Amino acid sequence: MAKYFNTEGSCKPQEHYMVKLDDRLAYIKRMLIDRKKYFVINRGRQYGKTTTLRSLEEYLKDEYIILSLDFQQIGTEDFVDAQTFVHAFTGVLIETLEINGLSDREELRKPLTELRDRNGSSLKDLFMSLSSMCKNSIQPIVLMIDEVDSASNNQVFVDFLAQLRSYYLNRDKTPIFHSVILAGVYDIKNLKLKLRPESEHQYNSPWNIAAKFKVEMSLSTEKIAEMLQDYELDHHIGMRIQTVAEEIYAYTSGYPVLVSSICKCIDEELPDVHGFENPIKAWSKEGVEKAVSMILKENSPLFESMAKQLDTYADLYSIIENIIYRGKRIPFSLEERSINLGAMFGYLKEENGHVAIANRIFEMVLLNMFMAKEAITSEVYERGGSDRIEFIKNNMLDMELVLKKFVAYFHEIYGEQDANFIEKYGRKFFLLYLKPIINGTGNYYLEAQTRDERRTDVIVDYLGEQFIVELKIWHGNEYNERGEKQLTDYLDYYHKDKGYMLSFNFNKKKEVGVKEIQVGGKTIVEAVV
Repeated sequence: MAKYFNTEGSCKPQEHYMVKLDDRLAYIKRMLIDRKKYFVINRGRQYGKTTTLRSLEEYLKDEYIILSLDFQQIGTEDFVDAQTFVHAFTGVLIETLEINGLSDREELRKPLTELRDRNGSSLKDLFMSLSSMCKNSIQPIVLMIDEVDSASNNQVFVDFLAQLRSYYLNRDKTPIFHSVILAGVYDIKNLKLKLRPESEHQYNSPWNIAAKFKVEMSLSTEKIAEMLQDYELDHHIGMRIQTVAEEIYAYTSGYPVLVSSICKCIDEELPDVHGFENPIKAWSKEGVEKAVSMILKENSPLFESMAKQLDTYADLYSIIENIIYRGKRIPFSLEERSINLGAMFGYLKEENGHVAIANRIFEMVLLNMFMAKEAITSEVYERGGSDRIEFIKNNMLDMELVLKKFVAYFHEIYGEQDANFIEKYGRKFFLLYLKPIINGTGNYYLEAQTRDERRTDVIVDYLGEQFIVELKIWHGNEYNERGEKQLTDYLDYYHKDKGYMLSFNFNKKKEVGVKEIQVGGKTIVEAVV
């Protein structure tokens, strides 16, 4: 069977195009497993946790006995009480031995089967059996539990962790697992992040024995390029591998499932799209952009999970909204619960000491999500939709006319509003106005590196043409001139001769309107509201 790009479940090197994990596995073995560490692999959804565990299991099997299980195998009803949990947990361990061809190992199987067949077993009984198994095993035993956070809002699970911690602290006297790996989205070192508010006081995670897991699981440009090289060797496209890898990374920041999603879309879907029938055209910078636009229209489990989490955590929603719409600079601190949640889910990251959206695709998804909610009641969105026909001529977007119409509309409706209103909502209103104009044909995203409370650069892609639009809050002539120079530098980066600037000016003597100026050999269409 030919290899393909996989976005469902774990990846297998013999079946799927994937990055090589050898360095990652060697580091985990050397720095954590061999040193008898207990640790947590805590990353966002579809971040490669299960793939890493499966690969690690194969990597370690000659030296260690690996008991690998998934807590999704244990149903909610199995956490009703300790006795029920012990029976279910023991059954899964026995099944794991059978799958791994270890059921004939008496020293491993016997303590578990005796416990399973006994009535009324407690957590203490379970750990006595586990200790007996580890004591008599010829090889050290490593316990891996995937999807561990599916159980982390149960008191029985917290008690299980407490027992595991107690045995860990006394393992020089009482044998127990050589190493324990727990994997999930939620960081079980702080169970309160997942629990319902009224239940938080009941729980205090005992998992303070966990070693830090410092392994980088996002995919670098180099790793993406290696994966594309494998694909190129099979298909002989003549792909500019480094260029494509850099463009994929620019959109994903190496989030594994997003990388695979783009590659899968280019490989399987773009050949049916007009203009991308030729593989060399599909595997290009333009092909990556088109794949992203197609992915954004999909209702993927990852994006569904994001919407659900933002509906659940209003404070997290507010932080992200302030970053995207207002460019608000929020100090990054994991002590702040909402920031901790956003980082744990993989939506937020630290950048120069401040909170930033984790990658460009997430920012585009979040922006679309916010826009969809706003559009339901937004007059600005409705106005942009009704004006749309004026801006598209011969399949080309007239950005200068967009600015002129928006300036006139904004001044008419919101011209008398105070500075606080304009500073808070000005950029949001322009993005809402622009959305229906390009919707379905083009995309736009906010350039993270240039965004702050005073300035945001919007990159608009419309049928292969890019428009750089700077949105900024007026802070005097000197700041304005500096902004014009920054825009020309950015135009150089994008190899553009023309850019656009929309200034929200609080000065009562301002001159509202649109004019064209020349700065540093570049043409800037400057609009003031």
